[in-house]
Amino acid sequence: MEKYVPDIYQKDIYNIKYKNLASRGIKLLIFDLDNTIALINEWSPSEEAIKLFKKLNKSFEVIIASNSVKQRVKNFADTLGIKYLSHVKKPKGLPIEEYINNSKYNQSEIAMIGDSMMDDIVCGNRLGITTILIDQLGKREYPLAYLRRRKERKIQKRLRDNNLFTKGRYYV
Repeated sequence: MEKYVPDIYQKDIYNIKYKNLASRGIKLLIFDLDNTIALINEWSPSEEAIKLFKKLNKSFEVIIASNSVKQRVKNFADTLGIKYLSHVKKPKGLPIEEYINNSKYNQSEIAMIGDSMMDDIVCGNRLGITTILIDQLGKREYPLAYLRRRKERKIQKRLRDNNLFTKGRYYV
């Protein structure tokens, strides 16, 4: 069950305490796209996201790693001025693992940020990096993601019953 537990839980990407991450030695931020940075039907980032990533680019290396299609991920990454990985097939996430292995960072210097315990948190925990869960931006999901969310709710109940995680109780 612990593979589903994030190191940090916040409401959204705008409430994460990035200064605290930097002080902990985090240098690379790996963001999910769908329902983390944007809703699944959006093809470009909001002005708020653009401002955030402009600020983050000054202190961190930032990439998007998404299961989504290349053109959509590329459009966001190009607008935000960051690198990207598409079709990463989280939670296995071999392209993410390859990126990390070819980077100059060790595991303690990397954080993965996303809205899915089943994909983002399991992938990050498997890779031994800091995991940050946020609440999903919207309720609309791709069909397979919808099925995983149903399973995720059951997992969250078991985690809550064992005092390992409670949705809505944010922590850093």
